[in-house]
Amino acid sequence: MSQPGGPVKNDAAEHAAVARDARSWSAVLANYRHPSTARSIFEVVVTVLPFASLWALAGYSAVHGIWWGLLLTIPAAGFLIRMFILQHDCGHGALFTRRNANDWTGRMIGVLTLTPYDYWRRTHAIHHATAGNLDKRGIGDVDTLTVAEYRALSRWGRLRYRLYRNPVVMFGLGPAWLFICQYRLPVGLMRAGVQPWASTLATNLGIALPVAGLIWLMGLGPFLMVQLPITLMAATGGVWLFYIQHQFEDTHWSEGDDWTFQHAALHGSSHYDLPAVLQWITGNIGIHHVHHLSSKVPFYRLPQVLRDHPQLRDIGRITFRQSLGCIKLVLWDEQARRLVSFREARALPAPA
Repeated sequence: MSQPGGPVKNDAAEHAAVARDARSWSAVLANYRHPSTARSIFEVVVTVLPFASLWALAGYSAVHGIWWGLLLTIPAAGFLIRMFILQHDCGHGALFTRRNANDWTGRMIGVLTLTPYDYWRRTHAIHHATAGNLDKRGIGDVDTLTVAEYRALSRWGRLRYRLYRNPVVMFGLGPAWLFICQYRLPVGLMRAGVQPWASTLATNLGIALPVAGLIWLMGLGPFLMVQLPITLMAATGGVWLFYIQHQFEDTHWSEGDDWTFQHAALHGSSHYDLPAVLQWITGNIGIHHVHHLSSKVPFYRLPQVLRDHPQLRDIGRITFRQSLGCIKLVLWDEQARRLVSFREARALPAPA
């Protein structure tokens, strides 16, 4: 078998062998874990300034009754998603070489994304450490039951899980609740010390001050006409991206000694192959299998990894059209080792 980074062979056996060698890929990706301060500053500027400009223009339109101007909230929501990716990279220590630069950039962006940086960074680290592990579900991921677990639930338990997995809840009510309400408290880490509380409360204060100023300046109605659609669209887009990154048919879940970090990272995370514009606005986060293998690779180096190592392109690859079919995948079939729909689960034979 050739080593990652060597000449690419075209035969299927070689491709499969390279894909399985997740540990060697982790070593190769270490070569990309070097952020450029100038490039990172540039990425912050070309994300934050357009967002602020679009918000200001939409706000001016709302105040003066220029209703078509509220269409600017759509691209503004896109730039807000991209800001979240910057905050995300800060949380991994990937945007800048110095930890303080990452942390304070992440905290300031967190005020705009309504996401308490230090609290979120901690829960997200748990997600990375346990992704695809059936024994360690519950923090930082989309709740996923096995077919057997679902069958063991009461009627009320099944109804609750079905409601949670309903697209209206998952991509509508859920994102709104998460970013507007849930992130105001350190849910899941309420007894984990001072830091989660300090993070959420400081972020709440950081949000309240500019919000109060903008409401005083432009009025409550115009402010809500701009901020609410931006927040809701960005929240839905962000949750959709996170969902597709792990909830696809051939994802990986395992337990006990069968679970390894490298294999779960490479095969339990998708390569969401988006059109160029959407890939840019989402900060290349669709190249998620590479990100999970080496989270300290800056987001702007992820496409370079695929260019240098095309063997990684087809692992977990999902197009936008294919991703729409992932909405129905809700239960993990431990026998077939894939996600299935409620209908498919009903057709499975009952255990002996």
